[in-house]
Amino acid sequence: MIILEARGLKYAYPDGTVAVQDLNLEIKKGKKISFVGQNGSGKSTLFLLLNGTLKPAEGEVLFHGVPFKYDSKSLRDIRKSIGIVFQNSDDQIFAPTVYQDVAFGPANLGYSKEKVDACVQQALEYVGLSRLKDKPPHHLSGGQKKRVAIAGIMAMEPEVIILDEPLSNLDPVGADEIIELLNEFNHFGSTIIISTHDVDLAYRWSDYVFLLSNSKIIGQGTPSDVFKEPELLKKAGLRQPTTLEIYHEIERRGLAYGRNSPKTIPELVNTLKPLDLMWVDVPPRVREGDSLNIGVMYGEYATQSPYEAINATVLHIHPNGRAIVELKRKGIKAGGVLIYDTDNYSLSEIKQILKEGEIAFVGAMGKKSKTLAEKDGIRLDVSSGVIDKSILMALCGKRCLILTAGGMVDHASKRIKEYVETSGIEFTVGVVNREEGCAWLEETEGSTEMLKM
Repeated sequence: MIILEARGLKYAYPDGTVAVQDLNLEIKKGKKISFVGQNGSGKSTLFLLLNGTLKPAEGEVLFHGVPFKYDSKSLRDIRKSIGIVFQNSDDQIFAPTVYQDVAFGPANLGYSKEKVDACVQQALEYVGLSRLKDKPPHHLSGGQKKRVAIAGIMAMEPEVIILDEPLSNLDPVGADEIIELLNEFNHFGSTIIISTHDVDLAYRWSDYVFLLSNSKIIGQGTPSDVFKEPELLKKAGLRQPTTLEIYHEIERRGLAYGRNSPKTIPELVNTLKPLDLMWVDVPPRVREGDSLNIGVMYGEYATQSPYEAINATVLHIHPNGRAIVELKRKGIKAGGVLIYDTDNYSLSEIKQILKEGEIAFVGAMGKKSKTLAEKDGIRLDVSSGVIDKSILMALCGKRCLILTAGGMVDHASKRIKEYVETSGIEFTVGVVNREEGCAWLEETEGSTEMLKM
């Protein structure tokens, strides 16, 4: 379903500078979209057109198939549904306190005092700034200001959130926290649109990418399709994402395994998995392409863990009845990832999990979970890139604990399970401390089972 559309857009500034020209695009509901281009390519101007701040000289913008109107009532409705967060948070934050700044939008939409308060409290809780609600915004750090600006948009409950260079001037941890927020908004159905010149961010994060150059869209598609075109990137003044560049290098050397271009470090690591071949005796009725149960192997034949249950695909059958098979391994002894929902936080329960679950690696996602861990002295091994780093540790046989809350619980669980399914490397994944009750995965001989805590 197309939620936002532009047809034949053109915009020039009073001095004659053409910022957007002959621009057509369609954005699907619920997707994560990146507009990528160098500074001056037209990204910021386009965003101001997409939420009605600027009116195009030619063309039109449509929301749910309805063209924008530029009277005050129509614009108020548009900006309620399509919120924009500017690159420089100081351009957006102006009220005496954080609370008043976040309340400005919903108050101007005519919400009751009670609804304004509820929206503001929920938004501040979401971005982890409830304790700073009475503080002057100009006393905050860059990352905190960015979260105030996002909370101000969130409080209006928009369908689309547009962010102009959302990670600019942020340290790595602060940048990771903003990405976690955007992932959570998207998980609950918001369409997220960002501008960036960071090709690594656009490649690993986006569902769909638009390349801009000299005020025009010169390419669009999935990240894997767009960023594999060196001539297109050269035209846009961009480089290939680092992960993709490394993958193509190991592919040229004959070391890559698999057909899909990796977006993350765990996916990149998985492409290095060697093609495991073995000669075996096969029954007469087996054909090339069939699956074969090899059984459990150990010692030098078990490369992923001390014991491995192995199936195989028959690649070639020799006239003497022996066949070359490709091994498909399933490690019996493996690591795992436990995701703990801090919306129902209990320090005693965390300590029990750390002790009895033999946790070797702990990470936290989201400001709320990081603050709880810091307050209670829970040692964090990682607070940025938590999902990918936990996957890598689980692949090394370690048991990992991720502290997070809200939609990030489901987001993390989905990401990790998708990795297990696509990689073919199995390790345990569980969610604990939710109302339905769930727990750590205990190993049994050749299998794993969920235990109630």
